[in-house]
Amino acid sequence: MLRSFSIPTSLACCIKLGIVGFFASTTAFAPSLHAADFDANASINIGSLYEPQNLDNTAGAGQGINEAFNGNVYEALFRLSDSGAVEPVLAKDYKVSEDGLAYIFTLQPGVKFHSGEPLTAKDVKHSIERVTGPDSKSSRKNSLKGIASIETPDDATVVIKLSARSISLPYNLSYVWIVNDSGKDLKSAENGTGPYKLGDWRRGSSLSLARFEGYWGTKPTNSGVTFRYFTDATALNNALLTGSVDIITSVQSPDSLKQFQTNKSFTVAEGQSTTKLLLAYNDRVAPFDNVKVRKALARAIDKKKLLNAVWGDRGLVIGSFVPPTDPWYVDLTKVDDYNVESAKALLAEAGLKDGFTFTIDTPNYDPHPLVAQFLQTEYAKIGVKVNINIITANEWYSKVYKAHDFQATLQEHVNHRDIVFYSNPDFYWGYNNSKAIDLVKSSEASMTTDEQTGRLKEANTQIAEDAASNWLYLYPQIVVSKASVTGYPVNGLNSQFFTSAIQKGGK
Repeated sequence: MLRSFSIPTSLACCIKLGIVGFFASTTAFAPSLHAADFDANASINIGSLYEPQNLDNTAGAGQGINEAFNGNVYEALFRLSDSGAVEPVLAKDYKVSEDGLAYIFTLQPGVKFHSGEPLTAKDVKHSIERVTGPDSKSSRKNSLKGIASIETPDDATVVIKLSARSISLPYNLSYVWIVNDSGKDLKSAENGTGPYKLGDWRRGSSLSLARFEGYWGTKPTNSGVTFRYFTDATALNNALLTGSVDIITSVQSPDSLKQFQTNKSFTVAEGQSTTKLLLAYNDRVAPFDNVKVRKALARAIDKKKLLNAVWGDRGLVIGSFVPPTDPWYVDLTKVDDYNVESAKALLAEAGLKDGFTFTIDTPNYDPHPLVAQFLQTEYAKIGVKVNINIITANEWYSKVYKAHDFQATLQEHVNHRDIVFYSNPDFYWGYNNSKAIDLVKSSEASMTTDEQTGRLKEANTQIAEDAASNWLYLYPQIVVSKASVTGYPVNGLNSQFFTSAIQKGGK
């Protein structure tokens, strides 16, 4: 027997699947203008610090490609909305077998790629296999390894068969961009189904998107958008002040906010964030393979002082990788709370009473170098010497993420509901606890969201007790725009930034 899910296309009727359960939800955007008040042919200039390294989200393109392309150039069977809801996009409806091992998806009719070719089931099969294939660098590859086969009985139907139940399959499919199966080099070109097609990419400067007139869904309320890239937060803020950009997707220089808050020409919107800053250890190598050492390093950091130094009264100190927006959030800040004497005692128990020396590889953009210096000072109090190695984003990807050639690194993680990364021993930080892995794995086979949530709370607690990484704080999510610009997303889930509803006031 198959359970049928008919999916309404209205946002008012969208389903929130948690990682899969059903909840009512609405999408959070800055208020829109009335139709007569905005210019539908206006172009929107968006300021960002995150230029993609390439245009393929299976090839290590970084968070910048998600910001620019997700939901704008490429679409998936489902999408994660700005409010955290899983909404249907290219899936018109779907059915699930009674044993949970087969999903049958019916595709939206009349969808065309930017090349003019129609969307077919073979494109969906090809796109999923790109993510799960041996060359894929997708962070969600491991979450889809339970797919046993994909069948395409006709152009409008996709049948996914699983080797084991996966309660979060619709959620995980929101990370699979549907690409045309004839596409070749997607690192520098695209062929998606979204409301925009790629205009021009000037590396190191900007990336423009043009409205796709053949789009199957609701047409954008602007003619196109240009992401303008900056390497310095102050320069980015100045670009908004001088009118070079209309919006800043995520403010990274908190000291500058006052100049916008006190000026009626601008709007400051604060949303919910999933961006966590952490000191990730290479848990495979000594002394970070010793839980006592990791716990000592966690207790040696005054996280409240750090957060205040960077963000003032914004942001949130965290004690695990799970933010409050996830259903399995537990406040674990007391597990390894700030305690210098306890940190020293743990080092002594680990045979390191005289301390040790290690290197932090840190990206070269704010706030990482500043945070690295703060950690260096804090760790000196327990006899631990820190060397700081500042590297570019490309170097980080090659050295840390791919080669695992590091001792510790600073990095922000933007993904929504990404506790699953700690169940993969091959992930760059190498955490490997069989209990945590089994809890995450068994949560996927859950029959209910309550069962799933309980197991993931237990996994989250285990990972925190192991001090698998040092989770420092949750970024605030602050979007600043010209007062005449509305309709943009305000939450920072997965660093995505949907642009099709953005409106610029007419003259």
